[in-house]
Amino acid sequence: MDAFLTHHIVRFIAINVWCFSVFAFYRYGNANVWKTFTDLFDYFPLTALVESEIFCLHGGLSPTIETLDDIRNFDRVQEVPHEGAMCDLLWSDPDDRCGWGISPRGAGYTFGQDISEQFNHTNNLNLIARAHQLVMEGFNWAHDQKVVTIFSAPNYCYRCGNMASILEVDDAKDRTFIQFEPAPRRGEPDVTRRTPDYFL
Repeated sequence: MDAFLTHHIVRFIAINVWCFSVFAFYRYGNANVWKTFTDLFDYFPLTALVESEIFCLHGGLSPTIETLDDIRNFDRVQEVPHEGAMCDLLWSDPDDRCGWGISPRGAGYTFGQDISEQFNHTNNLNLIARAHQLVMEGFNWAHDQKVVTIFSAPNYCYRCGNMASILEVDDAKDRTFIQFEPAPRRGEPDVTRRTPDYFL
């Protein structure tokens, strides 16, 4: 699922967090390397289909997408727009309420069990597997186990204390969640674990 995450944050991170654009400029004298990498992100798939039964994506469904062919027909080679169907696939979330709702995130929608059931039925799917929301146990079922949120970043931002998980699908199409905790943070000095005296 995290492969789909790149669509809406990688360009931002490559500029603001990793300082990749600055590095590329100083190392190569221009931003061409950075631009090549960020252009590459525009070729990444928005969704995946596992064994013709499990629809994988980062966020959720869109009111303008009824079939998988609607997604296949996207002009994918572009930066994801700030609104519309492509954006919805990255920002929408399942909800306990029926129907479509306005997303509190400011992008995408919320969608109820009736929406996910109709989408699964129309497309002969039995599961929508998504990410996009922190879940404390690493995965969380919704909509009568027809939608699952899988979160693969343990102890998110080094402060949430959450488990992480991956979904393993074997040759018989049996599903197993593998949960894991964060790896120990090696080389972390003790001073970062206590408040410095001047903040007391």
